Amino acid sequence: MSEQLSNDLLSLKIERGSKPERKSGRSLVLIVGVAAAMGVGVVAYTVAAPYIEAKFFKTKVDVTEVAMVSPAQATIELSATGYVVPQVSARIGAKVIGKISKNYIREGSRVKAGDPLFDLDVTDQKSAIAAAQARYAAAVAKARASRAQTREVQQQLAREKKLVASGAVAPANSQDLEARTSALNATAAAMEAEAQAQKAEVHALTVGLGNYRIVAPIDGTVVNKPVQVGTTLNFELPLLELVDFDSLLIEADVPEGKMSTIKKDGPCEVVLDAFPGKRIRAVVVEVSPKLNRAKATGTVKIKMIDPAEGVLPEMSARVSFLNKALDEGQLKEPSRKIVPSSAIVDRGGAKVVFAIEGEKVRQQPVELGAPFANGFELKNGPPPGTMLVKDPSPTLSDGQEIKRN
Repeated sequence: MSEQLSNDLLSLKIERGSKPERKSGRSLVLIVGVAAAMGVGVVAYTVAAPYIEAKFFKTKVDVTEVAMVSPAQATIELSATGYVVPQVSARIGAKVIGKISKNYIREGSRVKAGDPLFDLDVTDQKSAIAAAQARYAAAVAKARASRAQTREVQQQLAREKKLVASGAVAPANSQDLEARTSALNATAAAMEAEAQAQKAEVHALTVGLGNYRIVAPIDGTVVNKPVQVGTTLNFELPLLELVDFDSLLIEADVPEGKMSTIKKDGPCEVVLDAFPGKRIRAVVVEVSPKLNRAKATGTVKIKMIDPAEGVLPEMSARVSFLNKALDEGQLKEPSRKIVPSSAIVDRGGAKVVFAIEGEKVRQQPVELGAPFANGFELKNGPPPGTMLVKDPSPTLSDGQEIKRN
């Protein structure tokens, strides 16, 4: 082998120490690249996930609301919502089946206890009374005839006994007459009892005739549309509902944990949703002796002291329980429309709230006034009672579907 060939073969020698170093370097680069990609993916998911969830899933939210708050906020110990509930009411029904022949009232009529409300057709009932009277008269006549026949036999028996005593006749006929007299007495008594039964039937039907005039059981106001003339009644069809407006109280649910702060005769302030600008002084008249376990609340009944015309059953009311009664000056101060601070967020450089409409939210701009209580006076924005999202997330947007917690 020539020297040149030997040198060429030596140049083809594998350097085993260098290749592992190049392989290790490439693996390190690959690992670093994969880790970096994973890190970017995690960051991207962390940032994008809330927006993706908000886009395709209902967002769970807490709720608050726009409220009319009294200037007497400093004296308020507790606030609660409730409804106007009559304590005395009556659903009027019929005791008999019949057709209405006359209607004395209409929706909104005020009546006194005992005033007539409806008359039912009494034709059939009067016919039944007449038939019963005829049966009674017949029974009386039969009883009288039976008694007359009994007296006749008794006279015969008396004569027969005299003859038997004188020995003119045998006693057998006298014995027969005695037996017949006893039988006739029993028959007459039965007929007289039947006549009394017929008399009782006449009395019952006559008393029942009074059921064909329906009268008011209480003083009250008709709060629904009464049934009309010609309607055939049954025992399930209510004719109307009467409500004693003098018995109206506000029933508010108070959380169990706050029941200890409620005292009987304690002062209150009431604002009805129907009259948001009117403040009414009130007082606690009754605290429920039993709690609602399902809601963990107790019912408190509040009576309005100040006259409040236009108050109707089932009106919604906000009750503020005070630590001292309001004076005339405080009462004249108007209530303020307040939006809670927790409902206000910035969107595009403007203050907005998210109003709840069914299962969606609507972004609404608001114009705020001075701070008040736990929020701000609302100069321009949603009306009182509007439900708002509390502490809305940055991903919440107009028209998004939500679910209340």
